[in-house]
Amino acid sequence: MTAQSTPDDILPTYDKVASDFQHLRSRVLFEKAALDRLLGIAPRNVSPRRLLDLGCGTGAPIATYLSDRGMAITGVDGAANMVELFRETLPRATAHHADMRTLDLGTPFDAILAWDSFFHLSPDAQRGMFPVFAKHAAPNAALMFTSGHIGGEVWGSVAGEPVYHASLDPAEYRGLLTGNGFKVLDFRPEDPECDYHTIWLARFIGE
Repeated sequence: MTAQSTPDDILPTYDKVASDFQHLRSRVLFEKAALDRLLGIAPRNVSPRRLLDLGCGTGAPIATYLSDRGMAITGVDGAANMVELFRETLPRATAHHADMRTLDLGTPFDAILAWDSFFHLSPDAQRGMFPVFAKHAAPNAALMFTSGHIGGEVWGSVAGEPVYHASLDPAEYRGLLTGNGFKVLDFRPEDPECDYHTIWLARFIGE
C-alpha cells in the first residue's frame, strides 16, 4: 500500500506528469471494441453527436478516435496541464479545466465517457457522480465508465508517481445507475479483450 497517495493527490499528480503521461500513453487502441459499443448506442439527438469525456487527459488516443468518427467532443479534466495538451491534440474540440465532481455545464450530451478516470475518486465522490452523469445526459444518452471488478481501494502508479484507485461493489453501481435514471446494458468485469478493464455501459432513460 502506498499510504501517501490519496484521492486529493490525483489532480496534482496528473498535472505534474502530464507531459510524461502523453509520451508514455500507448497509442494501441485496445479500447476500440468498447468505444464502438458506445458509438453503437449513442442516440442521434443532434448532429454531430455530442460526447462528454470526463477525465479526458491528453485526448489521444480515445477522444481522437471518437472525434474521427464524427462526434463533437467536450473534454473535462481537473489537471490544467492535461487540458492544455488535450487542446493541442484536438484544437477543434471544447475543453474545460474543471473538477468532474462539481461539473455543471448546462448542456446535454448524447454520450458520456469516464474511462480510467472516475475510479480515481473516493467511494463517496463516486456515489456523488451519478447525479452529475444524469444532469448531463440527453434523452437516451449512452454512459460508459470503467471501475474495479470488486469493491475496495488499491494503489498503482502513473509515470512513476503513486496514484489511488477505488471501486464500489458492482451491485452498488447497479443501484446507483438505476436510481439516477440509467438502464445497464452491458457489464464486463475484467474483460480479457480490453486489457482486463471492467467496463459499464448504460442508457439514460430518465427525464
